[in-house]
Amino acid sequence: MAANVSTSCSVGPHPDFPSLPASCYSTAGNRREHIKTTATPQPGFLERLSETSGGMFVGLMTFLLSFYIIFTNEGRALKTATSLAEGLSLVVSPDSIHTVAPENEGRLVHIIGALQTSKLLSDPNYGVHIPAVKLRRQVEMFQWVETEESREYTEDGQTKTETRYSYNTEWRSEIVNSKNFDREIGHKNPSAMAVESFTATAPFVQIGRFFLSAGLIEKVDNFKPLSLAKLEDPHVDIIRRGDFFYHSENPKYPEVGDLRVSFSYAGLSGNDPNLGPAHVVTVVARQRGDQLVPYSTKSGDTLLLLHHGDFSAEEVFQREQKSNSMKTWGLRATGWMAMFMGLNLMTRILYTLVDWFPVLRDLVNIGLKAFAFCVATSLTLLTVAAGWLFFRPLWALFIGCLALVPIIIARTQAPTKKLE
Repeated sequence: MAANVSTSCSVGPHPDFPSLPASCYSTAGNRREHIKTTATPQPGFLERLSETSGGMFVGLMTFLLSFYIIFTNEGRALKTATSLAEGLSLVVSPDSIHTVAPENEGRLVHIIGALQTSKLLSDPNYGVHIPAVKLRRQVEMFQWVETEESREYTEDGQTKTETRYSYNTEWRSEIVNSKNFDREIGHKNPSAMAVESFTATAPFVQIGRFFLSAGLIEKVDNFKPLSLAKLEDPHVDIIRRGDFFYHSENPKYPEVGDLRVSFSYAGLSGNDPNLGPAHVVTVVARQRGDQLVPYSTKSGDTLLLLHHGDFSAEEVFQREQKSNSMKTWGLRATGWMAMFMGLNLMTRILYTLVDWFPVLRDLVNIGLKAFAFCVATSLTLLTVAAGWLFFRPLWALFIGCLALVPIIIARTQAPTKKLE
């Protein structure tokens, strides 16, 4: 059967909303949408020049921020790599996790074992009880959600913006503020949830005889959905369907404001006939009595590592070095992008000055982007080299030479273009 669809459009303002521009309204099932068109005069040369001047300031701030990101990232990467190398050279693996060896007091130890907690985590409101390090209750509300799509075009000497607002109902874990909608009437959401999400954490977690510090417990984040198949409906007004508890009269056809609740857990403690064996982790930390706490390295960093699964000490440090490398390159790319965008904004005024000449404008635009790319690449490499100068001078010198390559290429291309 085809969905019921209705549409109404107006050339002038909508009759029910005189202050709104020309719009078109339509509905199709649960989905509703309307189109709003606004028109503004095309900005003159001085207006665009003023806007570009503001963009230059933003570009300068972004440009300066990029140096901070790149330089501090190199220091962080070197500090982390040095700490990991130190940790690998000092770490020891106790013969047994069921006894606390006095000779390892204060040393960096490598522990492998199953997680154990002292008591069950529970949510009595829904009859959920589980032996785990963490139990998370996730609450979602059925709400109106607005999506927005815009396009600009020029007509009759004006810049017109056509915006399509669509409204649909979805399950969302965060409150969607309908007051920010273009049209709140007919799409109003509740301002709060009757039930809130939360995460319960076991106060004491062990591996054999060793207790995990709060920092290690925080790293237990391998959440898995909890099956509710064997649980009963906790109350008359709560209905269980699949792995959700519904606060709804009809979960199949929910209404705005209805809630659904799901559960997940991390770090299963002990063997459970329904959930499987206890979760095994690998920990590298300092032994302090029967506690596993952060280890301070000579470079001023701390080592407090937890990996899900059974790994040797060498494998743990290899994984950490790989993670450090990925983070370093990610921040380098972020810094380069910030520098490139900053240079683009700062040189945008040159594009504005020739905006009246289409051919020249396009050539200038290409030239400015090539300039920003070369300068951003060179300055990024020079900043990276500066970060390594006092620790690995030869490596810094090599990177500094690489920084000259984009400039040399640009200079060698310039005479060729002049001859052409």
